[in-house]
Amino acid sequence: MSSFPFVLLLAGTALAAQVPSLTLPQASPRAKVAQTVGLTEISVAYARPAVHGRKVWGGLVPFGQVWRAGANENTVVTFSTPVKAGGVALPAGSYGLHMLPTASAWTVMFSTQSQAWGSYSYDPREDAARFTVTPVAAEDLDRLAYTFDEVSDAGATLSLRWEKLRVPIRIEVDTNQVVAASLREQLRGLPRFFPEGWAGAASWCAAHDVNLEEALGWADRSLQMKETFLGLRTKALILEKRGDAAAAGTLRARALALATEAEVNNLGYALLGQGKVTEALELFSRNVKDHPDSWNAYDSLAEALAAKGDRAGAALNYGKALERVKAEDQRARIRGELAKLKD
Repeated sequence: MSSFPFVLLLAGTALAAQVPSLTLPQASPRAKVAQTVGLTEISVAYARPAVHGRKVWGGLVPFGQVWRAGANENTVVTFSTPVKAGGVALPAGSYGLHMLPTASAWTVMFSTQSQAWGSYSYDPREDAARFTVTPVAAEDLDRLAYTFDEVSDAGATLSLRWEKLRVPIRIEVDTNQVVAASLREQLRGLPRFFPEGWAGAASWCAAHDVNLEEALGWADRSLQMKETFLGLRTKALILEKRGDAAAAGTLRARALALATEAEVNNLGYALLGQGKVTEALELFSRNVKDHPDSWNAYDSLAEALAAKGDRAGAALNYGKALERVKAEDQRARIRGELAKLKD
């Protein structure tokens, strides 16, 4: 008997093993959604099954069984910094997301194993966090989706949405501490060689009332390199928060003597935003006196006067700004402000 057919069979088997697989559309396509909270990046990678007329809850997704919270591979949630999920602390990293649905409350699990296929190898001993949530009614959605809701600098609600249900997972971030830690790292790089880097880091901490002792050292480091408006104002703010109003006042006076037109203008707007109109007017008036050819100085003074209710004074200074400004877009804006004052 010839061995030729057998040789062909072996060759065919070897060739078949080398045939590349085709890439085709998936029934549950992959998706990714991300959200920045402060400096913290939160992302969710998942697959999106569709209802297709099927009974989802208690059917396609059975009650009382661990579910992959998506389709195919693990749903993976990644945090770039430490967070709290459902009130439970989680280090930065990637986690496999699983859920245990019931007809009422659900259990949510963040597993340290994020490379699995589905929940078939899920092991509760690998949980990094485990807590309960209560699903709520939501608009009908055929294909499963994750969204970020109620986003703020302090956190966001990660919501699984499918069919007529939303499963909310509250994520909390200590943004102040995250930023303070980031600033420490940034000050080990190029910003450490410039007074603006140290002053900027101290200024952020002072404005957010965090890390003040270290921030005072940063402000001093900046001032040792060069006295600047920002550095002096920042140290003044920290000293004021520590109860040393006299020293703070002295530093603010020194800062104002160094200030550029733009720095005085920005400070005036900051005070205006805080409702301190009289103080803002003092600064804008100072800028007009020190920079009589600046259209922007008159424009800012006019805005503050309008905020105070002095329509005649505002119109006078808008007129002076209009005489000096060249840019047509600014001329059109100022004419609009003058028209408003005549109404």
